[in-house]
Amino acid sequence: MSGAGLARAAASFIDCPWRLHGRDPDTGLDCIGVLAAALERIDRPVVLPTGYPLRLRRLDGWLPDPASLGFASATGTLQAGDVVLLQPGPAQVHLAIAAERGGWIHAHAGLRRIVHQSALPSWPVLGQWRLISTRKV
Repeated sequence: MSGAGLARAAASFIDCPWRLHGRDPDTGLDCIGVLAAALERIDRPVVLPTGYPLRLRRLDGWLPDPASLGFASATGTLQAGDVVLLQPGPAQVHLAIAAERGGWIHAHAGLRRIVHQSALPSWPVLGQWRLISTRKV
């Protein structure tokens, strides 16, 4: 499945409720939950951690190695389905997924739902990853 497929899967959760540690679109998703649900929707199910605090001193244990989830480190022009790790503030991190026709899909705690926004906030980007396609050529 391509990054565009991941972007479409993430977009299918727009307007789902937000819930810290949420992994079910019916009851709520957080930013890691959006990624987990989108990967499951494209037949790449993963188990991602829950139980983490809103403020993190360290990233280990919060998100597994992206390579273990089928992602490669990416740089340069963002593509649909790229996942970015953002730093909204000290000891805070957040994931967003690049949408298919521009913009970003992410779990917005303030609005309490999954949203599509036209641009990323001006937060520092700590990492960028791209889904490795499993299609046979």
